[in-house]
Amino acid sequence: MKENIDDLTVFGGTPSFQEPLHVGRPNLGDRERLFERINDMLDRKWLSNNGPYVQELEQRISELIGVKHCIAMCNGTVALEIAIRSLELKGEVILPSFTFVATAHALQWQEITPVFCDIDPKTHTIDPACIEKMITPRTTGIIGVHLWGRPCDIVALEKIADTHHLKLLFDAAHGFGCSYKGRMLGSFGNAEVFSFHPTKFFNSCEGGAIVTNDDALAAKIRLMKNFGFSGYDNVIYIGTNGKMNEMSALMGLTNLESMADFIAVNYENYKSYQRGLDSLAGISLINYDQKEKCNYQYILLEIDESVTHVNRDQLVDILRAENILARRYFYPGCHRMEPYRSYFPNAGLMLPETERLVKRVLSFPTGTAVGPDEISKICQITRLAVQYGPEVKKRLSGYAANETTKSMVFEGFAV
Repeated sequence: MKENIDDLTVFGGTPSFQEPLHVGRPNLGDRERLFERINDMLDRKWLSNNGPYVQELEQRISELIGVKHCIAMCNGTVALEIAIRSLELKGEVILPSFTFVATAHALQWQEITPVFCDIDPKTHTIDPACIEKMITPRTTGIIGVHLWGRPCDIVALEKIADTHHLKLLFDAAHGFGCSYKGRMLGSFGNAEVFSFHPTKFFNSCEGGAIVTNDDALAAKIRLMKNFGFSGYDNVIYIGTNGKMNEMSALMGLTNLESMADFIAVNYENYKSYQRGLDSLAGISLINYDQKEKCNYQYILLEIDESVTHVNRDQLVDILRAENILARRYFYPGCHRMEPYRSYFPNAGLMLPETERLVKRVLSFPTGTAVGPDEISKICQITRLAVQYGPEVKKRLSGYAANETTKSMVFEGFAV
C-alpha cells in the first residue's frame, strides 16, 4: 500500500496495477451457453434479418420491462436516430448538454437543432424548471436523459410535454434494469432508447433497442429499421438498416441470464466504494435510491477542489499513472463540442450548472473486472492524494510548469 505521496507513481513510485483498470470493462455471461448458441446459429445459417435470437431477445426484454414493444437495433445511436425520425421531430428539440454527444448528433444528423438545457445539480439530469424558457414556436420535442441509472423527473417532463403538445423521448442508455416510482424505465414517454454497448453493464457486443407501448409507432419503427420492407419484396416506407444481427442477440440473451449477478457485483462494489471513501472531505459519491431497482453501473464522484485542493483533472492524472483509468463524464459538455460550439458560442451562459459539473465529475472502475482488493487500493490512493492535497497540487503544478518550459525551449521560444 502507498503510505506517502512519494509512493504515488506520478512522483516516481511503482504503479499499483500492472494491467489497466477500465471504467467500462465488459461483463460476460456463461461462456458455455454462449458457445452453444453460437453453434446453433451457425447450424441454422441464419445470421441476420430478424432471426430467432433477435425475436427471443425482444420478447425477453419486453417482459422484463413490462412494455408492449421492443425493437432491437444494431446500436444505440442508430436507435436514437430512428426513434427521432419515427416521432417526426423537426425544428428544435430540447435536451441536456450533459450527455454523450450521440444524443445531440442524432438530432443534428437529421438537421434538427439541439437546444441545450441546464441540469439539476442534485440529479445531474435535465432540469424541468429550465425547460419552459427554452420552448419556442419551432420546438417539437424534449429528450430526457437518464444518467447513472437514475431517472429524470419523468412526471415533470410529461406535464411539460403535455402542456405544450411536445413529443417526449428518453435516452435510457444508462437506465436498463432501473425503475421510476416502481415502474421500469423503458415504459415512459412516446418511446425510450437503450444502448447495449460493451461499456454498459448489460451488453450484446454491440446493440441497442427502442421500447414503446405505442402500437402504431412500433410498427413504423420496424419498417424504418429494415429499409421499409413489409414482407418479402414489398417496400412501403422509407427506411435504413438498423437491424440487430443474430450474434449480438445471442450475446444479449446470454448476458441477460446473468444480469442479476452483474447487478449484485455492481452493488457490492458501490458499497465498497462507500466504505472506502467515507468521510473523505471534498469527495461526494452519488447516491442511489434504495427503494427503486437500479443497475449500480456507475461509481460517480464529484470533486470539490476548494476542499481537496487537487482538482478533478489532477486526480485523473494521479490515478491513470497507477493504471486506474478513471474517466471524466461528460466533459466538456456537448455545447463545447463541434459543431455546437461554433453554432452556439454563448450557450454556456445558459448552462451554469452544466459548466460547473463537467469540471467536477469523475467515474471509477466497477463491474465484474474489479473487486474489494482493487477498490481498496483505488480508495487508498484517492485518500492519499486528497489528504496531502496542497502538497500534491504544488508538486503537480511545478511539474507541469517545468514540462512547459522544456517544450518552449525545445521549440525555440524565448522563456
